[in-house]
Amino acid sequence: MRLAMVFMMVPVIAVAQDWQPLTGAAISSALASREVVYADGTHQSFAADGTTFYGDTTGHWRVEADQYCSQWPPSDRWSCYGVELSGVDLRFIAADGTFSVGRYVDLQ
Repeated sequence: MRLAMVFMMVPVIAVAQDWQPLTGAAISSALASREVVYADGTHQSFAADGTTFYGDTTGHWRVEADQYCSQWPPSDRWSCYGVELSGVDLRFIAADGTFSVGRYVDLQ
C-alpha cells in the first residue's frame, strides 16, 4: 500500500517542479497588475505602470533583455533576474543562481 501511495505522488511532484522559463512579453504578462506572496509572508505587487511594492517599500520594475529588473530607491541601481513559472508559482533567479519563489495571491 505504501508503495502505491509513493507512485501516486510522483506525478504531482514532477508537475510541481516543471518550471517554464519566461521571456520578454511573457514576463510582463506574468507580472503586470499581479501580486505574489513569498514563503516569509511578504507580498509584492507589480503595477502595470512599472511601480512595484514589496512590503512597505516602493520601487520600479521593467523587463530588459528577457529578464525582470527592479530598482529600489534611494539606489539608482537596477538588478535583473530570470523568471520561471510553474503553475501558480514564480521563481526569480539571480545571476549567481540563487532564487526566490513567490505564489500568485489571486490564484492560490
